[in-house]
Amino acid sequence: MIQSMTGYGKATVTFGDKKINVEIKSLNSKALDLSTRIAPLYREKEMEIRNRIAKTLERGKVDFSIWIEKDAGETATPINAALVENYYKQISSIAETYHIPVPNDWFATLLRMPDVLTRVEVQELADEEWEAASQAIDEALQHLTDFRKQEGAALEKKFIEKVNNIERLLHTLENYEKERVNKIRERITDALEKTVKVDYDKNRLEQELIYYIEKLDINEEKQRLANHLNYFRETLAGGHGQGKKLGFIAQEMGREINTTGSKSNHAQMQNIVVQMKDELEQIKEQVLNVM
Repeated sequence: MIQSMTGYGKATVTFGDKKINVEIKSLNSKALDLSTRIAPLYREKEMEIRNRIAKTLERGKVDFSIWIEKDAGETATPINAALVENYYKQISSIAETYHIPVPNDWFATLLRMPDVLTRVEVQELADEEWEAASQAIDEALQHLTDFRKQEGAALEKKFIEKVNNIERLLHTLENYEKERVNKIRERITDALEKTVKVDYDKNRLEQELIYYIEKLDINEEKQRLANHLNYFRETLAGGHGQGKKLGFIAQEMGREINTTGSKSNHAQMQNIVVQMKDELEQIKEQVLNVM
């Protein structure tokens, strides 16, 4: 089954007083284009995270985020009381020495001093916490993969419908091929009889007509297009990771359809070719989303 490059996955696990959240979004891209937003505590694991994402998702424009939520009481930034006391003593001493009046908002001034409201503790990532974070990453990746598979199933259904439509239209061309040859023959013969006032070699004319009509023959184009349609179906059933291959096959289908249109020389056949192009264009648009 094919997979879409569009997907979304999110997971949350609890570790102690923390909630570890992971969110992954992906869109279509020619290769893996990965952007990460990682909580400071987990930055030492960035390469491991990137490798895990690349191995699982393979292609797509991917946005990855991992962040931590804590209880409100735990997240409040502590005041560095020792530093406040030190600032107070220094400012009081300077004010007394130089006879500078103490401001009314004395306490607010102290709280604005450097590092008074800065966390000073250094956190280390414990193995148990990283194990919990890894679980959240794996769950989010699995949810995104499941999303991609669902989108891929819908794309596959759409592709089969469009390929079948092109095949049906291809068969309808046969209804006009014999009529087309007769009309070409009649048009050339009538033109000669109206413009040429002398006798001409009708056997030679017949030979030239045969040569000209052979140049307009579309049997080879029809056969190649039918082969491409079958190959497209086989590739669809071949698993995931074949988006680029499907795009190449669609290009080849377009070449055969275009050549058929230029050779058809018949109004109804050209209308059918236009319908085939419309179906193919929808395939080309959606195949860009296939991984």
